[in-house]
Amino acid sequence: MELKRVIDRVYWLLDRRRTLVTLSAYGGDSVYGEKIFNFNGKVYREWVPYRSKFAAAFYKGLNGIDIKDSYKVLYLGASSGTTVSHVSDIIGVNGQVYAVEIAEEMAVNLILLAEERKNIFPIVDDARKPENYSGSVPKCDLLYQDVAQRDQTDIFIKNADLFLKSGKIGVFAVKTRSIDVSVDPREVVKNEVKKLRAKFDVIREINLYPYQKDHSLLILRKK
Repeated sequence: MELKRVIDRVYWLLDRRRTLVTLSAYGGDSVYGEKIFNFNGKVYREWVPYRSKFAAAFYKGLNGIDIKDSYKVLYLGASSGTTVSHVSDIIGVNGQVYAVEIAEEMAVNLILLAEERKNIFPIVDDARKPENYSGSVPKCDLLYQDVAQRDQTDIFIKNADLFLKSGKIGVFAVKTRSIDVSVDPREVVKNEVKKLRAKFDVIREINLYPYQKDHSLLILRKK
């Protein structure tokens, strides 16, 4: 067994197969049933691509992105905290991830996770209204969004305007069927990219199939 570094605190665990893992910042407990690996005295958590669009992007070739220890991250569409927990690992105990989730039933698990992982700050609110949490969220080093709404691009732009530092990275999971189910997913992504170019440099577009159907992940840099 060996480790191959991808980015800070993210590795390929090479054994009989290649497994994406994050170096755990908070011990050896599984968050959502993922496998736990102990290697050279450290704990690593499997980052499952069928459960996380961010993980799927690495399986589809993403090999470098500006997220690391001590970063402040705004995460929109946090759900119960599956991907948030891996972001928590990457930024470490000195980082902060502000996790916004509108659905109270999903936020319950997110809040419980934050009790164990002190670098997670749950916010139960509507990402369409970032002014509601503007007093709680600082300027951030990375914005991640995974929101299933027709106006998801507008949500991303509005939050980036308020919170994302210039020159920093936005990661946008485009849920094409939430935007327009009648249009070819490739056309949907193309149209959304046009809207984003005014304020972002588009670094990379990654189709997440077969891990996530009709989803693409955009890596953007704020101008």
